[in-house]
Amino acid sequence: MNVWAVANQKGGVGKTTTVVSLAGELARQGERVLVVDLDPHASLTSYLGLDPETTDDGVYALFRQAAGESTPSPHVRPGQAEGLDLLPASPALAVLDRTLGTRKGMGVVLQKGLASLGQGYDHVLLDCPPMLGILMVNALAACDRLVIPVQTEFLALHGLRRMLRTLEMIGRSRDRAPEYIIVPTQFDRRTRAATQSLYTLRDEFHPHIWTQYIPVDTRFREASRQGRALTCSDPASRGAQAYASLARHLLSLENTPQEELAS
Repeated sequence: MNVWAVANQKGGVGKTTTVVSLAGELARQGERVLVVDLDPHASLTSYLGLDPETTDDGVYALFRQAAGESTPSPHVRPGQAEGLDLLPASPALAVLDRTLGTRKGMGVVLQKGLASLGQGYDHVLLDCPPMLGILMVNALAACDRLVIPVQTEFLALHGLRRMLRTLEMIGRSRDRAPEYIIVPTQFDRRTRAATQSLYTLRDEFHPHIWTQYIPVDTRFREASRQGRALTCSDPASRGAQAYASLARHLLSLENTPQEELAS
């Protein structure tokens, strides 16, 4: 089971789109995929056709159960997309930092939960909130690889730098930080700002940046309206082709020995 977290400490960079598109492509290849919504805004949950207000047996239940409270057991739901199962989010996740953030052992709740909930899946993808807290800490502790989508605009670079500082801090405190890859998103080759941002990303963050990019594609909007992954609903589209290429690259990294990656 490969666990990939998709995170950035800035909103609007394409985290949920990245999770759905990668998961859809993996499922299209016949893989069993679980997606986990860790964001109190619950965009992934809504995308896949569930009402966040009625999902008290998702991620929130996992944390309340770990705290020793009597709650419904966490329950994986079938999503309204091909081959994807979902552990949903609810707005109640917003209170976890205040209610459970200081309790011992709360940083590895997800890692322990996936040991049972993730059984039988080839891949688990985590959609993270855009802020540092108990949920992001759990995601970074549970994942094998971190995917950082970065919108190709100047302000998004600040969010990336914050994310990398967080990753460094987690690595110091746990003696382990996940491998990460930076994915340029929402690239519009017609604009000078996007082109300059892409050049900056490649110059400053080599060798961790993916050499390709996710283009602007209006079909993403239509796919989200349908509650489907673009990689399933329109695999020939530009955006779907880009995410298919990213999925192939990530799978190649998982199949490459660490000593070869380091050389």
